[in-house]
Amino acid sequence: MKYALVTGATSGLGNEVAKTLSKNGWFVFACGRNEDALKGLKNDYEYPIRMDVTNQESIDAAYSQISALADHLDAIINFSGVQEMASLIEGNTEIIERVLKVNLMGMVRVNKTFFPLVLKCRGRIINCSSECGWMTPQPFNGPYTLSKYAVEAYNDSLRRELMFLDIPVIKIQPGSFKTAMHEKTAQSFDKLIRDTKYYKNILTTMKAAMTFELKSANDPKYLVNAVIKAVSSPHPKQKYRVKNSKLLEFVETLHPVAVDSMYKKNHEIRKSFKNAAKNSIKNPACTIFVSRVYFNIILSFFKISFSFLEI
Repeated sequence: MKYALVTGATSGLGNEVAKTLSKNGWFVFACGRNEDALKGLKNDYEYPIRMDVTNQESIDAAYSQISALADHLDAIINFSGVQEMASLIEGNTEIIERVLKVNLMGMVRVNKTFFPLVLKCRGRIINCSSECGWMTPQPFNGPYTLSKYAVEAYNDSLRRELMFLDIPVIKIQPGSFKTAMHEKTAQSFDKLIRDTKYYKNILTTMKAAMTFELKSANDPKYLVNAVIKAVSSPHPKQKYRVKNSKLLEFVETLHPVAVDSMYKKNHEIRKSFKNAAKNSIKNPACTIFVSRVYFNIILSFFKISFSFLEI
């Protein structure tokens, strides 16, 4: 029997992973904080465990339960995570601490505590990062982004440590997927707009792009398939990038100065087009003018980007 521990199993991507693994014959210890959600998980191959990854006593209690039922773990799969949009200047520092406590330190605590069970069978550890962990950081997503950058560093350091014990450490880098986290992201963005003193116009302009991104999110099945490969392959990859944003991948190729310019210019473009939309019926020439401005700005992005390639 193959045993897996999945954190964040009561909702979102963690829940999808836990269900799919159990259907594939794995015995899954599905861990989470939501007791009501945990009650609906129990079946022949899925065993719910209440565990708060931010509390070491809770993790220790879960270890006692699991070690009494299984003498090893073939995989630890870390999917516990939270996302909160916030300004790094205006936002409460408690937001950053809260996100780091779950996304990074929860992962650190779980892997350290359950490692003896993984060592017994030379299992593997799978850590969920994000496209935000390796791509150019986006404004107003600082707490989540810095937590995922930290996860990337932690994962790679752990991988190079445990390779001496022949234990694979694999990271998953998901793009945007349709989960309950999206609704919470939208809510935190709306709160950000309400509370800001410096950025209201900018955030209001950005909201359309964020709404589009959420609506165009991917089916979780792609992410689940990648995790199945990561736990099942005799020679897993070090990382699995799943449906990362093509636009952000392109932005990643640009020089940082060009990216900064692009964000500022994009805000100006959106304001121009918004005004043009109001005036286009009365004055069609306005739309033509703004279109020309847009073209020239985009052209300038490429000029700036290519100029830095020569440095």
